[in-house]
Amino acid sequence: MRHIKYIYSVLMLCCTISFAQQTPADKQTGAISITGATIHVGDGTVIENGTVVFENGKIQAVGNSGTATKGTVINASGKHIYPGFIGANTNLGLVEVDAVNASDDQAEMGSMIPHVRSLIAYNAESKVVESMRPNGILTAQVSPNGGTFSGTSSIMQLDAWNWQDAALKADDGIHLNWPSSFSRGRWWLGEPRGLRPNDNYAKQVDEVVSFVKESKAYLNGKRTTKNLPYEAMEGLFNGKQKLYVHVDDEKGITDAVTFARDNGIQMVVVGGYQAHAVTGLLKNNNVPVLIDHTHSLPAIADHDYDLPYKNPKLLADAGVLVGIHTGNNSNFQTRNLPFYAGQVVGQGMSKEDALKLITSNIAKILGVDDQLGTITVGKNATLFVSEGDALDMRGNQLTHAFIDGRAISLETHQTELWQRYKNKYEGN
Repeated sequence: MRHIKYIYSVLMLCCTISFAQQTPADKQTGAISITGATIHVGDGTVIENGTVVFENGKIQAVGNSGTATKGTVINASGKHIYPGFIGANTNLGLVEVDAVNASDDQAEMGSMIPHVRSLIAYNAESKVVESMRPNGILTAQVSPNGGTFSGTSSIMQLDAWNWQDAALKADDGIHLNWPSSFSRGRWWLGEPRGLRPNDNYAKQVDEVVSFVKESKAYLNGKRTTKNLPYEAMEGLFNGKQKLYVHVDDEKGITDAVTFARDNGIQMVVVGGYQAHAVTGLLKNNNVPVLIDHTHSLPAIADHDYDLPYKNPKLLADAGVLVGIHTGNNSNFQTRNLPFYAGQVVGQGMSKEDALKLITSNIAKILGVDDQLGTITVGKNATLFVSEGDALDMRGNQLTHAFIDGRAISLETHQTELWQRYKNKYEGN
């Protein structure tokens, strides 16, 4: 039986790589100007009939129709220009087929493993990665999963030959799965259904606190014996890395913020289902939130049915820096990132503020706002042209996309299949 399962996994993996990989685009060699489009800068600004000029991978000019053009001119009249969308906390490039173990490299064995780097497991030839680009997702934070301290994430551009080419910011932060103060009853063991207090919560939190104390002691000592997990924590203490704390419940968020503050660690809440209940705490401690995607159901029976839909707006209205993430177990669903932001427009947020949730806000949270997030002079020319509103699946129809000024292909194995079977059935 084990042999049969192995053969099945290999066959499934072969199926995922049966189509030719898109060759990454060549480096930009000449200036490009895009004219006539509505420019959504990403910071709330909109420029009608605008022009964007970029050269050597950097944006050189942004303005109205009077802006001087240079090099190749693309007429985008009636279309829209957006900064490339940024996927936060994804497993892109780490998982190809969820059901095939041989293609799943998102988690390592162990509990306290901050030294594990998702970077070197990243598969630049992933078909999943390839399928993000036609929806405008051009950059992603690739995060590890599993354990307590899961390892380090890295920020990747999504058109590369290998992980070295893809890395935009290596090892940007360490991920911590904070213990939940509640647990769900295991009905199969005769426990009551629903949520109940986690009796082991205090012990589990103490394990996290102890590990951090031991790391500090080690780093401040002589280090006679090399300890990789402890050494990997150094970036948290000297401010070079952020701690991405995956936590949803109100008590867990409160305890995690206190823990980070007491240890002088820059923290980001990931998940934050009940973050709306502690916005004052988050704002006062400058803790941003990567809120879970909006297309989901309430986690607790007596919560508002639309809480996941309006959660981002509740945080933004309270002055918390917030972005939407798709979850590092979402895999293919990351492609729906713009539509999660579009959902918040239905809750009363303006389209330009909703755009910030997947562009400028995410760039600030990830610490790459000097390169990405807005269409601004001096930043990377990572942007795209859409036929219509990119936060609406009816308008999200890309005609051009650029990463660092490189004109990338929008063809994928999915468009190849579409063309193949369209021709077959149109002929019948």
